[in-house]
Amino acid sequence: MTPLQGIRVLELTLNISGALTGQILAGLGAQVVKVERPGTGDDCRAFGPPFVRGASVMYNGMNRGKSSVALDLKTPQAIEWLHGQLETCDVLIENMRPGTLDALGIGTAALRARYPRLVCVSLSAFGARGPLASKPGYEEVVQAFSGLFSVNGAEGSPPARVGTQILDMGTGVWGAVGCLAGLMQRTHTGQGCVVEGSLLETALSWLTLPLGSFSLTGRPPVRSRSGGVSVAPYRCFLARDGEIVVAAINDRLFAQLATALGHPEWAQDERFARAAARTAHRDLIHGLIEPIIAGNTRAHWRAVLEAAGVPCAPVNTFADVLAEPHVRQLDLFDTLPDSDGLLARMPISIDGSRGVRLDPAPTLGNANAALLQPAAPSSAP
Repeated sequence: MTPLQGIRVLELTLNISGALTGQILAGLGAQVVKVERPGTGDDCRAFGPPFVRGASVMYNGMNRGKSSVALDLKTPQAIEWLHGQLETCDVLIENMRPGTLDALGIGTAALRARYPRLVCVSLSAFGARGPLASKPGYEEVVQAFSGLFSVNGAEGSPPARVGTQILDMGTGVWGAVGCLAGLMQRTHTGQGCVVEGSLLETALSWLTLPLGSFSLTGRPPVRSRSGGVSVAPYRCFLARDGEIVVAAINDRLFAQLATALGHPEWAQDERFARAAARTAHRDLIHGLIEPIIAGNTRAHWRAVLEAAGVPCAPVNTFADVLAEPHVRQLDLFDTLPDSDGLLARMPISIDGSRGVRLDPAPTLGNANAALLQPAAPSSAP
């Protein structure tokens, strides 16, 4: 038995955030039906190359384990079909531009009034309240607006985005967390709820530490290309054949690092003995470490530091990390159909299981014949 066996989910989503929420629920055993625009489907089907079975890696990566219905929601018949599905659905997920579903008469407030046990997950760019609530937005737009750019990149270089869809995917995860909480609450109250989240709220929550520091000091965070500025040594160091990250963030680990590098006396030096002192003298301690690390290879230092109990890691490429024996043994990846492409499965296990091994993302409208009863128009007249 899976955790969400018997839970039915209807998904009205585009791109990443809401789609990932649905895929997480599918991975926990829910039955998920995704409604897509006839003809083209979810916008992100076209976001490539590369493409697998005519759809982008993004679409394939966010929509496994679902069925697809191609349906024009601007028609009365489609809305009637939707209401028929919602009679027996537990969850609705949507991340359309705010106001889109309200204009069709199927906004979350209307649906909650009609289906009191329904858990509605509504995700947006800027949040449900405030002057920007109706504003559209995407990953890079919200990374810029939220200040996330301002903490990335090396000091003196232009602000930079995080190089993956950290807000889209984070919002998708929060959507799933909220949905699970809503379903649990329903077991106690018999009532559903509306779960709201946004890329901006996710961004500001991820930034809680630097924002907290700024709110206390009024000083923007010092940017660092690697590591952090509140502890030292905690950054990349250049070895003979590339970079390695060293994370000796507390006094015990620093003493172990100092011994491993052949300088146990550093741990007794008043400039380095305590974390606050090392931070105040981080340029000095980094300058002492750099030539030592530069004298040998990453593999050498990885072996030395791991033997000493000091957290470290080479700065890997994708090819490097996929070749790591540890990564291969995690059983984390599914293979894209008809290809050697890899997509990560759910990054948690429950009693040793990663949940349902999901079917590939659906072809557009693959469930039309089974689910459109009576037939609703699959294209606009």
